[in-house]
Amino acid sequence: MALNWLCQSPRRWGGVTDGLNVLGQIRTATKRAGGTIKNHGGTAGKRLGLKKFSDEFVSPGSIIVRQRGTKFHAGQHVLMGRDHTLYANAPGYVRFYVQSHGRFSRKYVGLVLNRGERLPRDEAAHGRSRYFGLVELNGVPDP
Repeated sequence: MALNWLCQSPRRWGGVTDGLNVLGQIRTATKRAGGTIKNHGGTAGKRLGLKKFSDEFVSPGSIIVRQRGTKFHAGQHVLMGRDHTLYANAPGYVRFYVQSHGRFSRKYVGLVLNRGERLPRDEAAHGRSRYFGLVELNGVPDP
């Protein structure tokens, strides 16, 4: 090969061992490098947060809270979707309340039938809040 003698005699060419560099063939970038921008547009918001507030009437299926994770937990007559969305299971008025569980406390969202009711409801003292079409067997039937 004709270029082998260039690579074998580093004294003659000032220590260059690659014959291609001697001939001036150096590969450079052919595409201009992309710059950075300071204030780009970003992404749109996900519209999370409270959709219904306290004492607001909701119908079944109404979304009450859109959230990531469980900032609020499902209380009375409220269900949680797979993306942690809380929605109403029955018609009623929205109530927010806090319950302590030992060293920590949780925020709950529940529904009440009447506007003046408070949560959490003591079902042992006051009974169930709704019967959902069930018939009371121990009571006296109405004439």
